[in-house]
Amino acid sequence: MSLRLLLPDPGVTALLTSWPDEPRVYEREAGELDRVVNAESIDHYLNTGCVPADEIAVVSNGAALHPNRHRTAGRTDPAKLRSLYEDGHTIRLGNLQRVVPFLADVSRGIQQETGYSNYLHAFVTPPGRQGLLHHWDQQMAVIVQIAGSKRWQLWRPMFPSPMREYQESFRVWDPGFIRRWEAMGPDLEVDLRPGQSLLLPRGWVHNPHALDSDVRSIHLTFAIRERTPVWVAEKLIGQVIEEDGFRRVILPVDLGGHRLSQHVRDVRQALVDHLAGLDVDAFAQALHRAAVSEKEYTT
Repeated sequence: MSLRLLLPDPGVTALLTSWPDEPRVYEREAGELDRVVNAESIDHYLNTGCVPADEIAVVSNGAALHPNRHRTAGRTDPAKLRSLYEDGHTIRLGNLQRVVPFLADVSRGIQQETGYSNYLHAFVTPPGRQGLLHHWDQQMAVIVQIAGSKRWQLWRPMFPSPMREYQESFRVWDPGFIRRWEAMGPDLEVDLRPGQSLLLPRGWVHNPHALDSDVRSIHLTFAIRERTPVWVAEKLIGQVIEEDGFRRVILPVDLGGHRLSQHVRDVRQALVDHLAGLDVDAFAQALHRAAVSEKEYTT
């Protein structure tokens, strides 16, 4: 089971049966993941430039550099990456499930086990430095510390159940947020070390850093995109394209006033009729096949 590469049995059970809404730290035993992804292999990716340039981000104190800073002729330049790292920047190697066959298998296994698509980033932060600042994410993260330690300052969600574009950090950001959080102090603080994993539910504000460490930090973030009723509703609506009535043109002169209101009433009723005739069991089977196979950004 792929999840057991990231978490001990209690953590796997918690994910599959309750999907925690509070952060949890678990002790995990070294295994196949650690033999394949470790400090040496991450260094190898940095030094060879094998991770595509589009999947790399270089960040320091919350500011990301222009992608050309780590590229030459559009490709990843290992010498530039090394120089930027030595200058104090965090290097993010993104979507390693597209680069490393073993991690592709892990990602596929997680989706088979949960029905949720997912992706994997690696973060390498120099000692005494910080990459990303305070923010929150739109999906559950399982964070696996590979080397060194990283401090995670955590605050409870400001917005319930953020997803996709809805209530993303940057879309609702207020410059006063950080001052407010710092004045309050974190609700939870975790010093994550090798052999530990952190479950970080969506919406939890986090400020991860290695400011107090004299060794570099390397961690993996497995982002697991929850399915929600919105996803089911979209799949239900998506089927209507097969019915001719839903593909008919709405005339330009009808896109306003009482004519448009009548179109809304007509479409609403057509949707009700469509859903009333749905074969629920057959649809559920198709929905399951989609859950364990679709890779696009769906929550």
